[in-house]
Amino acid sequence: MKQMFFDLETTGFDPEKNCIHQLSGIIVIDGKNECRFNFYVRPFPGAVIDPGALAVSGVTAEQIMSYPPPEEACMELVEMLDWYADKDNDKDRFFLVGYNNVSFDDRFFREFFRQNGGWDFKSRFWHNSIDVMVLASDYLAERRTEMDNFKLPTVARFLGIDVDDASLHNSVYDIFLTKAIYDIVKSRQNE
Repeated sequence: MKQMFFDLETTGFDPEKNCIHQLSGIIVIDGKNECRFNFYVRPFPGAVIDPGALAVSGVTAEQIMSYPPPEEACMELVEMLDWYADKDNDKDRFFLVGYNNVSFDDRFFREFFRQNGGWDFKSRFWHNSIDVMVLASDYLAERRTEMDNFKLPTVARFLGIDVDDASLHNSVYDIFLTKAIYDIVKSRQNE
């Protein structure tokens, strides 16, 4: 099984108006971490940049405007994906895996592909994603009342993962936590 664990940071909440400014992930094939990636991405021309969204990530508009253009990051990502999967084989695709990705990250990621040359998203990824928040919800359902919320750092701490609050909302760190939660939930479900 091929998986792309991913997380991204954005300039707001609307994938048609806002955009990705950081995209990080881990390529996992048959349970083995094959490679990690981290792209900083300049907003596309005309993108709405919400100062509040940038504050969450701890970056400024000036910083993100100095990042490489989005088409460059998209091309590098596509080349990396094509190294690990045959886009011409409709059975050789990645599952997208993230935390709350189905309702947020997936939409931005699809739009990122569309805006940057229309790379064939469907030839590289299965339509159905794996949402670690959903997996953890099922796994922790009987203990949910013990938790104040179900945010990524809360769930990680509840599962015994050390969390560095200063590193949160950097997609490299967030994907590390997501993968750690996934690994715990899946290993304990298989016991």
